[in-house]
Amino acid sequence: MTDTDPHPHSRAGLERRFGPRYRWRVLLTVMIGTMASIMASTIVNVAVPDMSRVFHLGQERAQWLSAGFMAAMTLSMLTTPWLLQRFGYRHTYYGVVSLLLAGGVIGGLSPWFELVLAMRVAEGLAAGVLQPIPAIVVMHAFGRAEQGKAMGIFGFGVVLAPAIGPSVGGVLVEWFGWRSIFFVVAPFCLVALPLARRYLPISAPGGAPVDRGGARLDVVGLGLMAIAVLALLNGMVQLHGAGTATGWALLACSATALIGFIAHQRRGAQPLMALGLFAHRNFALGGVVAFIYGMALFGSTYLVPVFMQIALQLPPSQAGAALLPAGIVLALTIPFAGRLTDRLPFGRIVAFGLSLLAASFLLMVTVGPASSLWWIVAWAVVGRIGLGFVLPSLNVGAMRGLPDTLISQGASTINFMRQLGGAVGISLVGIVLEWRLQAQPGAAVRAFHETFVLVGFITACAVIAALRMGVPEPAATPPAS
Repeated sequence: MTDTDPHPHSRAGLERRFGPRYRWRVLLTVMIGTMASIMASTIVNVAVPDMSRVFHLGQERAQWLSAGFMAAMTLSMLTTPWLLQRFGYRHTYYGVVSLLLAGGVIGGLSPWFELVLAMRVAEGLAAGVLQPIPAIVVMHAFGRAEQGKAMGIFGFGVVLAPAIGPSVGGVLVEWFGWRSIFFVVAPFCLVALPLARRYLPISAPGGAPVDRGGARLDVVGLGLMAIAVLALLNGMVQLHGAGTATGWALLACSATALIGFIAHQRRGAQPLMALGLFAHRNFALGGVVAFIYGMALFGSTYLVPVFMQIALQLPPSQAGAALLPAGIVLALTIPFAGRLTDRLPFGRIVAFGLSLLAASFLLMVTVGPASSLWWIVAWAVVGRIGLGFVLPSLNVGAMRGLPDTLISQGASTINFMRQLGGAVGISLVGIVLEWRLQAQPGAAVRAFHETFVLVGFITACAVIAALRMGVPEPAATPPAS
């Protein structure tokens, strides 16, 4: 190697070694790790009733298995740009996939609910760092004409995890109990780790060298946001319980911490979240859509399996199998929608997808104990088609037009908004469901129907913001190829 040759493990060195298709190998590598994180986030929902019986949990405590994961994921997303700049793609990815693997194994072996919940939080921390990385790769490594296609192919692979997860999880819960679902992430992680060592560069996004002596992590900002998120989620739970005054105090604490976070970010030289992102109209609207969409999506992901098992009295294997056709349809829809993103106004594509998703929630009110299982399958398919149109379009549409220097921050922030909405949505669904179940003893089906109407209404609200997303101006600096 001469003085002018690139480092063999840098982006330029790996591109020289593996050729023009190298960027697709990088996308495959980050896709597998993201599949593991999504599997971890969704598969536990099938086991919630079984875990509730084992640990004697009510709905308000049981929902923390999902909400705790989501809260941890939401917060750790903000650290992704700093971690990539400080440690590079390979070391960051390797570390968080290892944490995800440890969380799954220890959680599956744990005899206490508190340790299970702690491992769910550890998995959420790892998943949060992983989630923005694929969008960063796509926006940096692919040209504008290929970004929608790349996100579509990435989405096709990633949705196989939630498509297969409930079905596999349902069978595992019936055969081996709830512990077995924690080990499902292990094969994905064990494949992702050697791929990361082979294909991911040691450099930072855009091929820049890592900056080990650069800016420190904004611990103050991260702490303020942690207080805001955790106080918000706990305050929502307390409002429904006996501690109404405590609930309002926690919500006030959350609002105060959020104001402090914004003020701190505006003053900081190296902010955790670049608030200038929201000066870009499409990004700001995309953030609103992402938050509302996250509320509906993750709230329903928690609600549907519980509805089928508690209200319809279906065994876990049937509850999981009912969602499998919808997952397959979703996987087939995403590549098609991704190609449309490169050709049509993305705001209309997102609005169309959200409309189908809202309709699927509202149609669930037609399902009862006497209904054929195929009606559940049909309405789930409608929702997943809508989801397939939203997924590849939202991230690309929100970040097109951002300067190249803001892409990592943009990917982190848009995912943060979606996951924050998801954490709020799961808590809101659990609280509303518990409220309606207590208000209508013996009428579980009706309580679930009312909760589905709420989720459908929340989703419909996002359509308005999506329609206002226009075609952005060209980026100030084009993504590196």
